[in-house]
Amino acid sequence: MCLGIPGQVVRMLDGYGDQLALVDVAGENRRVNIGMLPEGVTVGAGDWIVIHMGFAMEKVDPAGARAAMSGLEMMGRPRPASD
Repeated sequence: MCLGIPGQVVRMLDGYGDQLALVDVAGENRRVNIGMLPEGVTVGAGDWIVIHMGFAMEKVDPAGARAAMSGLEMMGRPRPASD
C-alpha cells in the first residue's frame, strides 16, 4: 500500500478513455484518474480507492479506507511538548 488518501467513487466521468472518476475525498469531490489500477480491477459508484497525486493506486474495502485515514490522521498529530 502506498501513502495515499482514501476516497469513495461517486460516479464515472465521460472522456479520457473511461479513466476518470468523480471521487469524494473527505467531503470534497475530486477528479481522479483510475488508469493506473491493475489490469482487471474495475471501480464504480460506492467503491473505495486510495489516491496518490491524482491517480487511483489501489482499490480497497471500507476497512482498508478507514485504516488509511487513521494512518494519515496519526501522522498529522502534533508531537508532545516533551519531544
